[in-house]
Order: sequence, then structure tokens, then C-alpha cells
Amino acid sequence: MAEHNEAVLHDGSIIAVTIQGDGPAILLPVSLAPHTAAEAETLRQWGADPDLGPNLINGLAPTNRVIAADYEAHRMANPAASTLTPGNIAADLLAIADAGGAGTFAYYGYSWLALAGLQLALRTDRLRALAMGGFPPAEGPYRSMLAVTRAAHALSVKSAGEPAGPAPEPEPGDWDSVSVQTTEAQTQQFVTLYEALQDFDDAAAVLSADRPGAVRLPPTVPGLAFAGAEDHIDYKPVWGGVRVAIGEPLARHQGALAEAGWDVRILPGLDHMGAMRSAVVLPVLTDWLQKSGWTK
Repeated sequence: MAEHNEAVLHDGSIIAVTIQGDGPAILLPVSLAPHTAAEAETLRQWGADPDLGPNLINGLAPTNRVIAADYEAHRMANPAASTLTPGNIAADLLAIADAGGAGTFAYYGYSWLALAGLQLALRTDRLRALAMGGFPPAEGPYRSMLAVTRAAHALSVKSAGEPAGPAPEPEPGDWDSVSVQTTEAQTQQFVTLYEALQDFDDAAAVLSADRPGAVRLPPTVPGLAFAGAEDHIDYKPVWGGVRVAIGEPLARHQGALAEAGWDVRILPGLDHMGAMRSAVVLPVLTDWLQKSGWTK
């Protein structure tokens, strides 16, 4: 049976935390919110998995104490426009771990939440295993994501000053046709995050006293990095005119990352949404946790 708790985050906002299962703790920033049939179908059309959170939690709970909190949804509901920095995100994640009763824990995040896990690993010795999906720990797209988030913020500012009207339904998969539905504060917080990361050099980041070349984990902290081989988006000028590449740099640095202690997996034929689905992630996570000895 699931337990429920709350965590107070860096800005004083309160996030719900769900705890399920028994064993070594793993923190998952995933959603447990139910979807209507129409919402679930729309998510499937875009390649997403409407049951992602419940499937991951139920799949890992037999071997682990799963601590789940929907950090992304919380930040959209409670934007930290000027304070969503790497340090504050790490503090938030530690607060969630505390609410789940975990002194030490593993962490899995996808996309920008994988980035969050990497920044957490640089700031605490409580992390015992780190899994990053959909964001490479080497040659991360920090500059291109800043361009995209700045474009999104500019569009949100523009839309705030225009009269509301019906937005055309975009074709699933056509990301350039998506209209901005987010507020200025929601988009500004991600500008704040990526601006704070412009001086971050992942090739020089070292989590233990060893040679650089790729983020190097301590010998006691296993790392997993995976992404779809087709994970890249070429944005049109309205969205910054940049290429956000995930799978390519992960494949390019696979050897260096393996030497630095990472288990690297390139998933053929999958894009960003495809590699995020629970049917893909759960077997990868389960296998890696078992090999890492982070299960009961």
C-alpha cells in the first residue's frame, strides 16, 4: 500500500510525495495523475505513454522503495521564474528524498529531469545510483536548449498581450506547429535554468578525483545513460532555429562515458518520446538496478 507525504521546496511551495514498495530507495520525478480517455489518446498520438508514472512505480516497487513526486507538473503549477537554478533543484530533490524517508537513494529522470539528476549528483553524497534518460551526460545541449527556452519565453510574452482565441490543433509529431500555452513565469523558469548552465562544462565535471573527459562517477555510484538513436529535433527559427541533439552525442561519447563508469545504451529507431515510454524504460532500469546491486 502506498504511503503519502509532503515536501517543502526551496520556494516554500509544497509537493505531494508518494512512497511505495520496500528495498533500496529510488526517487522518480514522475506523474501519478490519472488521464481521461481523450487525454490518454492524445498523448498516445504524440508518442507519449499516459501510464508512464504508474507503470514505473508498480514495476519497481517489488524490489525498491519508490519515492515519486511530479516535480515537472509542480513547477508548471508553481513556477520558480527566477530561482529554478541547478542548486535549488538539487535542494528540492533532496527535500523529496527526505519526505520519502531515504537517507541514501538512486535517482532516475528523463530529459531535463535527467539533467536535474546530474546536477544533484554534483551536490550530494547521498546519491547511490544515477540513471539519465533522454539527456546525455557528455556534450549536453545546454546552448541549444537556452535558445529554445528563450524563444518559448518570447512567444509566451507575445501571446500574453494578444486576445485569446481558438488555437489550431497541431498534427501529432509536428512540434513546430505547437502553439505556446504556457505563461511567462512558466517559460522564464527554464530560461533561468539554462542560463545558469551556460558555464557548466560536462567534459570537465568530475564526481570523484579522477581524470576528466566525461562526467566521472565515484566507483560506488553506478551510472546509466540511455537515449533513442533518433532523438534529435531541428527547430525552425521561431523556436530558436537550433538542433537539439540527444542520441548523437551520447553515441559519440559512448566509449569515454563507459571508461568513466557509465552504462550507456543507444536505443535504435526511437526518438525522444519513444525512448521515454514505460515499456522501454522499465526493462532498462530493472536490468541496470539488478546489475548495480540496488535492489532487495
